[in-house]
Amino acid sequence: MRTILHIIQKEFIQITRDKMMLPIIFVVPIVQLLFLVYAATLEIKNIDLCIVDNDLSTVSREITQKFEASPFFVVKGKTFSVEQSEKLIETGQVDIVLNIPHNFEKDLIRNKKAGIQILVDAINQTTGSIGSSYCNQIIFNYNKNIITKFSDLKTLFEIQDIKTINIEHQFWYNPDLNYKVFMVPGILVILVTIIGMFLSAMNLVKEKEIGTIEQINVTPIKKHQFIIGKMIPFLIIALFELAFGLTLGKILFNIPIIGNLWLVFLSATVYLFVILGFGLLISTLSNTQQQAMFVAWFFMLVFIMMSGLFTPIESMPVWAQKLNLINPVAFFIKILRMVLLKGSEIKDIKNDLFYLFGYGVVVFSFATIRYKKTN
Repeated sequence: MRTILHIIQKEFIQITRDKMMLPIIFVVPIVQLLFLVYAATLEIKNIDLCIVDNDLSTVSREITQKFEASPFFVVKGKTFSVEQSEKLIETGQVDIVLNIPHNFEKDLIRNKKAGIQILVDAINQTTGSIGSSYCNQIIFNYNKNIITKFSDLKTLFEIQDIKTINIEHQFWYNPDLNYKVFMVPGILVILVTIIGMFLSAMNLVKEKEIGTIEQINVTPIKKHQFIIGKMIPFLIIALFELAFGLTLGKILFNIPIIGNLWLVFLSATVYLFVILGFGLLISTLSNTQQQAMFVAWFFMLVFIMMSGLFTPIESMPVWAQKLNLINPVAFFIKILRMVLLKGSEIKDIKNDLFYLFGYGVVVFSFATIRYKKTN
């Protein structure tokens, strides 16, 4: 135990002397949390809109005002030419065109129906589908007012006795539908993963580059003592970063912390056991820090994109959902969101924790065997 403590002390001294590693540990996570939470928004706002109003009636002006007052649209221009508005879509200047045809109000009054055309730039499927949904919602709400306004009193009297179903929505765990509440736990997982995977892999490879690994191998230090002494500092740093990130998330974004914090850090420790094993495995396969960085970034990118951080796992193809069984980031994001936002207890996440622990044993064992063969 004393030998391991000396190795840990040596690692902390080496980390404080490394000018490149200190910014990665302390600056990058803060910048990542502060900026990525705002950048990785799931909300679609500031949709560029062009309005073609060839009716210039009271109804068309009211509809136009509804769109102008919406926080989701920015009216980039108004024109009387549909062809000109289509060119704006083709050149990427607007995302949606609202076309109100001539005699729109007259058709609405005489025929009790009239049509509005919506042209959507669907290159970006997310902006196209959500923007179209916003348009339909605005028109639908206004349509209900129109029905009331232009219906005769007899019809209104007749429909008063009709029983209606009132639907009241109640959103659990995130009642304000604030995307930051959903994103902050996922960003914290990335923060912890960077510390665990990147730094542990680069740190061990650095011993190879400067030639000190041979000196360590000829000392009486045992293999497990060396590995434990190498990994524990990054475990401590990663847990510190997680605590710091939770504090910032609570202060800046007011994220709810409903669950037990001890369970959060227990889960993080199990997760870091897996990630540190990955870092150790990468270090045994690499001869330089550059190689270790590229290999770690490859796995990190795949893990993050398939983790459900930005898109639901349920929306992925079946083969991708099955591939996520070997994705530790997906498991930890799920655990962290359940504990922080839902207040889940250990009985609710025990299967995921057992899976991560078994995953870590396999990865760490394989990495240790590989390390013995190459050193």
